[in-house]
Amino acid sequence: MEDSPGMTASKTSTAEGAAIAGVSIGIDIGGTFTDVVCATADGTHILKVPTTRDDPGRAVLAALALLRDRFDIAPESIASFTHGTTIATNAVLERKGARVGLVATRGFGDVLEIGRQIRRQMYDLNLAPETPGWLAPGARRVEVTERIDATGAALTPLDETSLANAIAKLKAEGVEAVAVALLFSFLNPTHERRVRTAIEAAMPGIPVSISSEVDPVFREYERTVVTTFDAYVKPVVARYLAAMDRDLAKAGVPVPLQIMQSRGGLAGGEVARERPVRLFLSGPAAGAIGGQAAGREAGLDNLITVDVGGTSSDIALIDRGRVLVKSETDIAGYQVRVPMLDVTTLGAGGGSIAWIDTGGGLRVGPQSAGADPGPACYGRGGTEATVTDASIVLGLLDPSFFAGGSIRLDPALSLKAVDERVARPLGLTVEEAALGIHRIANAHMADGMRLVSINRGYDSREFVLVPLGGAGGLHAVPLALELGIGRVLVPRYPGVLAAAGLLAAPIEHEVSGAFLTPIADARLADLADAFAGLDARADGLMRAERIGGLARERLTLADVGYMGQSHYIEVPIDLAASDPLPALYRAFEAAHERLNGHKTGAAAKIVNLRVVHRAHRPAVAVGSAAPPDTGRSLKGRRHVLFPGETVRLDTAIHDRALIGASECLHGPAVIEQSDSTTLLPPGWSAEVTGGAALLLTRSAP
Repeated sequence: MEDSPGMTASKTSTAEGAAIAGVSIGIDIGGTFTDVVCATADGTHILKVPTTRDDPGRAVLAALALLRDRFDIAPESIASFTHGTTIATNAVLERKGARVGLVATRGFGDVLEIGRQIRRQMYDLNLAPETPGWLAPGARRVEVTERIDATGAALTPLDETSLANAIAKLKAEGVEAVAVALLFSFLNPTHERRVRTAIEAAMPGIPVSISSEVDPVFREYERTVVTTFDAYVKPVVARYLAAMDRDLAKAGVPVPLQIMQSRGGLAGGEVARERPVRLFLSGPAAGAIGGQAAGREAGLDNLITVDVGGTSSDIALIDRGRVLVKSETDIAGYQVRVPMLDVTTLGAGGGSIAWIDTGGGLRVGPQSAGADPGPACYGRGGTEATVTDASIVLGLLDPSFFAGGSIRLDPALSLKAVDERVARPLGLTVEEAALGIHRIANAHMADGMRLVSINRGYDSREFVLVPLGGAGGLHAVPLALELGIGRVLVPRYPGVLAAAGLLAAPIEHEVSGAFLTPIADARLADLADAFAGLDARADGLMRAERIGGLARERLTLADVGYMGQSHYIEVPIDLAASDPLPALYRAFEAAHERLNGHKTGAAAKIVNLRVVHRAHRPAVAVGSAAPPDTGRSLKGRRHVLFPGETVRLDTAIHDRALIGASECLHGPAVIEQSDSTTLLPPGWSAEVTGGAALLLTRSAP
């Protein structure tokens, strides 16, 4: 097949020691490009094909065809096919989910709308709702007569007449999915299960999400929100995954689809359909896992990853080789309680628009030019100055080699946009305006890095910065300087590292349950019984993955807080330790002091228990072996205006693919590759390290 416009491809040899069984493919679908990483026994191939927004599967089929025609990789040889998707997140952002009905305990039907009475905007003249009542408006919220008390006992039996009436109302409203969230169902799910059975019998084909399975822990508002979101996206996710399965079968791929979950582990398509709320932000999760794997190959385990895309930047911290996990996140302005990797997203990327506020100050983002029309230099009708346009003006990007040459940029349009939109209104030169745009965008990203490091008790100077995404390498060194970081690790494929992270991710499932007990009163036998029940549920999910003889790992965790405290911290618990409960308390106090700056010594309580079952797949390198030393990496020179400089510098331009294992580059330099560009300012040097990553270090002052 002839390459379609916009398709790029490259290949490198596989890193030594990588154990690859068959062909492994990771596909991450973005707004502009669909990124593909294909690992085989003799090398790693990367592709970028244009995303087909109306039908993402067409881009996947195009990538498979290109792999076959360009690299002779038959679909029948694929042993692992993994995918990161934004389908669940987009359904919420675009309000394109299902028509949902909500079943609640009588008297509690409006919990979804009442919320916690906590407002982010206190002084707006026009106050807007800050709870997701739109998920199930009043007409689609029904109540049933029943009551489970705070001990799990059935205080009021489920009234079948009220249930029949509730179902009749939902049918009349034409709901497409149903969420069930009854009081204290996490302690006794009997009533919720009966409600689900009755709905499935009366409304065949309508998916039902029950809170005792989606989020079986206390706090009724948060549990209701996440269960309703699960129902809202369930039909959308099911249709998407079914279409993807059909496309893969049509292409001849013999293995089942595996999906990245927001916690950083993979799930089979069948399991993912049943737990769709766990697919939120799976793309950023894959990027963090890719950064973790790149660090591991380079022998580094304290990392801060910065994934700079076209619209946003995703930032995560990796502490001693472990990506931090948070219990809830913000989705479209609403807090959703679902475990996910602790990734902070900012509205700062290559397409972020520079604008002047009413006070005459220069601002950048969060508005973005997106992929269409995109930055002015794309020549698709965009007239706003973006960060990418500023990069063109400064000479950081080669207009003829953007995305490996698949997109030809027009530098004259960048110059015009920066001049007209920023430079003239502020009385600056075009170059001063471009430097200002970069400086402000970097300041936004640096603030995000402080959020995940300094604000959480970590010293950023003790970490290595890992830039990802197409624009990550351009901003890495200025960000490192901003936070006092002395080393930057640029992975071999930074622009497609989210797709590479899919290859490095384990198969994983997490199950949690409430255990409301003071640590001083907790009994090891009760904890063991509770964990046994959680393990049984996790084992069922893992069996559905057909993992065979893969190596297994089991983590046991507890959410702990001081008595009277409304929030909690996740800490590990080891029942096999010599003194597990005192050790749990010490771990909690240490975590509390790091996160909050103090510890009290007061009594603490266990709130929830959690198990994570993980199966590690055969190792797949996200990097590659460095090429032999050829001395041919220098491809040219151009004059570049670096951030922090006042004049353009004569700058060496290097081809990343030809940098040898013993070659040392010194700034000023620009390192180009098909998926990204890395900036090496004066005073910095770069050498190849493990996984063919580049380790950038700052010279001693």
